Amino acid sequence: MMRNLDITTLRSFVAVADHGGVTRAAGFLHLTQSAVSMQLKRLEELLGLELLDRSGRTIALTASGEQLLAYARRMVALNDEVISKLTDQAFEGEVVLGVPHDIVYPAIPRVLQRFNADFPRVRVQLVSSYSIQLKEMFRRGECDVILTTEAANSDGGETIAELPLRWIGASGGSAWRRRPLPLALGRRCLFRPQVIAALDAAGIPWELSVETENDRTIEATVSADLAVHAMLEGTEAAHLEKIDSGGVLPELPAHMINLYGGDQGRGEVVEALAALVRQNFHMLGGTPLRAVVG
Repeated sequence: MMRNLDITTLRSFVAVADHGGVTRAAGFLHLTQSAVSMQLKRLEELLGLELLDRSGRTIALTASGEQLLAYARRMVALNDEVISKLTDQAFEGEVVLGVPHDIVYPAIPRVLQRFNADFPRVRVQLVSSYSIQLKEMFRRGECDVILTTEAANSDGGETIAELPLRWIGASGGSAWRRRPLPLALGRRCLFRPQVIAALDAAGIPWELSVETENDRTIEATVSADLAVHAMLEGTEAAHLEKIDSGGVLPELPAHMINLYGGDQGRGEVVEALAALVRQNFHMLGGTPLRAVVG
């Protein structure tokens, strides 16, 4: 007898794989945890295979699950492409999203992917700059929605995450042991004065190994173990790592990620984009999710 795979069930399976568990997948899909769990059980029963290894503290894919995942991604993507191409869309145009360089990953690619699925005829122009410049652009009406990294909340902004600032270095690196401590910092980096103040207060000598406007230069220098950097927890690239100095390096303050332009009355498209941004940074910060538009 011919058996048919359900796209909704496959979408839930892909979401669990991408988000590392049923809870986060349920939030992303706007479903209850029990609904997602039921869909996964139904999929396993249909195929007669165990797709998830539930024996550990976290959910992992079995070998069969890994094999299915590649097919599931293609089937979901093809389904979404057909729907977007053949369905008349009510929304068209462009929306401008401003994000500081150092918090683009990992949340913003997920935001753009989901927004494109929901509003395929609306173009998102992503502007990456410094928080101060983004706030000026927002005041001039050049951005519809912006994110900033700030030491506190400010008028007109909504704090959507609070993340600790961490020392970041090369994987297995030793640059943090050197004295003077080699630093790689942007000239207009918001964290720069606080990093320097923390080192001075701890009596740790330091020097600027690289001072640049280019985040790629900083990333290359740090990944080569020539200097250390400071980033909000969870926003570092995969080939970099948090430094465990055992208390040798001083603690750094937490910072707010603030959202501007997410208030109601700005139009369904802008509100939907802001809601997706809010949702993904709530997950990054480990705080409860709100209801999301779309």
